[in-house]
Amino acid sequence: QAQLVESGGGSVQAGGSLRLSCAASGYPYSKLYMGWFRQAPGKEREGVAAIRTGGGGTVITDSVKGRFTISQAHAENTVYLQMNSLKPEDTAMYYCAAAPYVGSWLDARWYNDWGQGTQVTVSS
Repeated sequence: QAQLVESGGGSVQAGGSLRLSCAASGYPYSKLYMGWFRQAPGKEREGVAAIRTGGGGTVITDSVKGRFTISQAHAENTVYLQMNSLKPEDTAMYYCAAAPYVGSWLDARWYNDWGQGTQVTVSS
């Protein structure tokens, strides 16, 4: 049974940092596309960053480029989202997602499996 377990959300002041973690288990693939998405109240889900595990590259959406970094932990299929210089507009529920293949890395429709979400709140 495929499973995604997220951790690391919380509340910070503007300019602060948080690191989100997502551990994927139960996948029969050595490589996965893993993405971070966020959804603020009243807004559509937005792709933030994605990575193909095993050294297959990364992509970051423009609104967080230079502030957020996605990386893979030493353990397979565990990824981090390092979020620096956080802004109030980064406040959202953040979700981890995974799929064996995606046609568009930041398009949520390509991802099969989703974590439960972790809340990130940035106060001004």
